[in-house]
Amino acid sequence: MISVNQLTVDFGGFRLFDEVSFLINNRDRIGLVGKNGAGKSTLLKIIADQLVPSAGSVAKPKELTIGYLPQHIDYSDTQTVREETEQAFSELIHLENEIERLTKQVSQRTDYESAEYFELINKLTLQNERFAMLDGHNFHSQIEVTLKGLGFKQSDLDRPTREFSGGWRMRIELAKILLKKPDVFLLDEPTNHLDIESIQWLEDYLKSYAGALVLISHDRAFLDNITNRTVEISLGKMYDYKVSYSRFVELRHERREQQMAAYRNQQKKIEDTEAFIERFRYKATKAVQVQSRIKQLEKLERIEVDEFDGSALRIQFPPAPHSGSITIKGKGITKYYDQLHVLDDLDFVIERGEKVAFVGKNGEGKTTMARIILNEIEYGGSIELGHQVKIGYFAQNQADQLDNSLTVLETVDRVAVGDIRTKIRDLLGAFLFSGEDVDKKVSVLSGGERTRLAMVLLLLEPVNLLILDEPTNHLDMRSKELLKKALADFNGTVILVSHDRDFLNGLVNKTYEFTNRKIKEHLGGIYEFLEKKKLESLKELESRPSIAKSASSSEMETSKGKLSFEERKDLNRRIKKTATEAEQSEKRVEDLEDQLTKMDALLQNPDKNDDLSHIYTDYEKVKKELDEEMERWEKLNYELEKLETEKCELE
Repeated sequence: MISVNQLTVDFGGFRLFDEVSFLINNRDRIGLVGKNGAGKSTLLKIIADQLVPSAGSVAKPKELTIGYLPQHIDYSDTQTVREETEQAFSELIHLENEIERLTKQVSQRTDYESAEYFELINKLTLQNERFAMLDGHNFHSQIEVTLKGLGFKQSDLDRPTREFSGGWRMRIELAKILLKKPDVFLLDEPTNHLDIESIQWLEDYLKSYAGALVLISHDRAFLDNITNRTVEISLGKMYDYKVSYSRFVELRHERREQQMAAYRNQQKKIEDTEAFIERFRYKATKAVQVQSRIKQLEKLERIEVDEFDGSALRIQFPPAPHSGSITIKGKGITKYYDQLHVLDDLDFVIERGEKVAFVGKNGEGKTTMARIILNEIEYGGSIELGHQVKIGYFAQNQADQLDNSLTVLETVDRVAVGDIRTKIRDLLGAFLFSGEDVDKKVSVLSGGERTRLAMVLLLLEPVNLLILDEPTNHLDMRSKELLKKALADFNGTVILVSHDRDFLNGLVNKTYEFTNRKIKEHLGGIYEFLEKKKLESLKELESRPSIAKSASSSEMETSKGKLSFEERKDLNRRIKKTATEAEQSEKRVEDLEDQLTKMDALLQNPDKNDDLSHIYTDYEKVKKELDEEMERWEKLNYELEKLETEKCELE
């Protein structure tokens, strides 16, 4: 379907790709992997015709459609979320407006026998047929389903896009690409701005999609759940494996071990042969054997070992300055955003040296709590920092806020003060910015390189409290492991906001679960927390609905039986009522669809004696009723699913 042929890319004397070739076939699920800066995003840009290679070509059919989601997008903030997403259906919207215009014209005419009238009817019929063929009656509901799957609420859809953060606007772009249903998806880190529930929805969507997919992601579970082929980019070359990521890691290790063993055996044989030649070169009695050995060496096909990129981050946080035994003490922390109640009367204590995880669904207040600790936003209650506590903070959007006009070196040089200024180049080298890399503009850095640069800023002065909000976004697998080790070795206090279970495992010794405006403390590691919650993963934790409990813990214990009975009785009543309404709504949808089908048939084969003007008016009315009823049916089924989940939890 897409053929990449002898592709070469040069950047200022550095060769990123060296005559690489590979094919993207129908239904391929390709995970594109490699170190940050290896050229993964560049390859997607070339395939999407947004970048021209130095040599080589990309061949694809003219009719092929591509949906490309880059890491960074320039947004337009002039429309609502719904209107912006509707751009995915520009042809359908144009058709819908055209049908409305033609319908109005037909309803105003009385010259039913004229050629112009029949031409108008024919044109309207053709447009209706095309609209139906493109599934035009359902595109409004498709927009809502997709946006809700990506985490938007019904009330969000008519809000201006300017009210949303960059992460949420990225979700809108992803929704537009998904709704276009292209032949090939090119997705560059699509999960970086999604919570676990939305990631699960996207996984399910992509698994059942009929087209091909090329995916860049540093989320091992996401890659394993979706991809069936892994293409590694390393030192300008490509290595293609017809397996998912975890199996690729095993096979790559096995291949290199086999290559090294064969290489060592061959080198030993070559050394022995050369030693024989050198020893008997001048002995006439051994001349035949010597010539035979020389010919063997000339004919020998030398084994080559794949080049291996052994460069890695060298992260070591400066020793933490001494501080008091209590790092943070929160009392009665409460936070509202206008009418939205996010945190409610929270108390907590974090002691010196603790490694703490903030976990929970997006919107439950994890980042808000981090910003409260930093005193960046107003709040109710009080935060007390311990004696001589000094904070280092990494925000989840920090890499995006770097000044694009500066170079890597200038970015650090403007912040560094004191003796550290003499070690800036060494520090950048430890984060893989060496030689000419330090003169790169921030604007040309990959997502991973931006994250690494933002991390450098954390190391410019010693701190004893690190607050890291989604620090692993954009970092490759190896860099994540090295960051994890550096944090484990850090002798200060660490607060981590993260959805990455593997990253948190073995690192944290306390977990704060954010849910329903409250936090609950769990001592021990992340897997101990999950075991207590009887969950297999944070994904399940974040997809479970919160159950409001008005009674205190002691009241719940003393009246558990009575409450459980009353809750079950109330839930059963609500479930039965909602199920009945959903069934009635579904029957109404079927009736309205039947009406539209009959009207379509009549409009496509009109009788000359029929007055069709009223049918066009009725058609639009029924279509509007169908859209509204479909929305009601979806809401009822969503509510029914929530109630049934709640019932299971109570039991």
